[in-house]
Amino acid sequence: MLGVFAMRAMRIIMVGQGPFGENVLHALIQKGEDVVGVFCPPDKRGEAMKELATRSGIPLFRPPRMKDPQVDNRFMKLRPDLVLLAFVTDIIPEKLLSVPSLGTICYHPSLLPRHRGASAINWAIIQGDSRTGLTIFWVEKGIDTGPILLQKEVEIGSEDTTGTLYFHTLFPLGVEATVEAVELIKGGKAPRIPQDESQATYEPPCDDRVASVDFEKPIEDIYNFIRGCDPQPGAYTTLKGKKVRLYDAKMDLLTVDKPSGEIVSIDARGIQIAVKGGLIRIGKLRLNQGEKIGPIELAQLVDLQSGDRCLQQSRLG
Repeated sequence: MLGVFAMRAMRIIMVGQGPFGENVLHALIQKGEDVVGVFCPPDKRGEAMKELATRSGIPLFRPPRMKDPQVDNRFMKLRPDLVLLAFVTDIIPEKLLSVPSLGTICYHPSLLPRHRGASAINWAIIQGDSRTGLTIFWVEKGIDTGPILLQKEVEIGSEDTTGTLYFHTLFPLGVEATVEAVELIKGGKAPRIPQDESQATYEPPCDDRVASVDFEKPIEDIYNFIRGCDPQPGAYTTLKGKKVRLYDAKMDLLTVDKPSGEIVSIDARGIQIAVKGGLIRIGKLRLNQGEKIGPIELAQLVDLQSGDRCLQQSRLG
């Protein structure tokens, strides 16, 4: 196989979306890789990749779903050696995995097998992990279960949110790691290390079904939960009958003689909420579908005062 690649470049199909997909595609183009086709969504998630592929003269395909029968035909005609998945939220049909001669690889923002699933970064922070990382793995039919090609480990800062951890660390490191993985495959040096199923964890998507804050929990758990849901989906509570999302959380460890969930004070620095072990201070909030606003503005909009209580949605009558 290496002799074949000495005569011609490795033919790569790239499937992706968003800024991450665009940056990986740009890095591969800069490295002179032979990207023979780009697949991205037909909506705004695929616009950046579309523009780059078009400018670079790379055949572009924007199917509604990767299970579209036309995708099969296009994969076969492109004769890929490798398929690369860079931020893919669609399901890749199993039959497509057998098309590339060398296989399909995927970027995942956790140290697999820990935190399989679509919200790996969120859950690493929510569960209080001190370290996480990224994995480039060989795709098979299971969810994030394939053999590991390479991993990079990073520290989770005490004030990191899902947003800062991804955009400041796991995004740029992921682009570099993906290019490194391609180089390893080209050189015939890419391992296939089986995942240790005894260490596997899987969490559901971090969305509104799980994003309601339980203010009866210890302060560290609440702090990690709000950070893990920041910026998406936004941990939420109910204040004065309104659904309010919470961002920019800080915690003060001290003794507070107030019921958990009670508003202790409101000022320009934040809304202070009593919990077990101290105060949670919320610096930014969002009401309904509006923009993030400061604590004083929120208090004025909903007539929030000290002594009011945060309620979980399930407690509403």
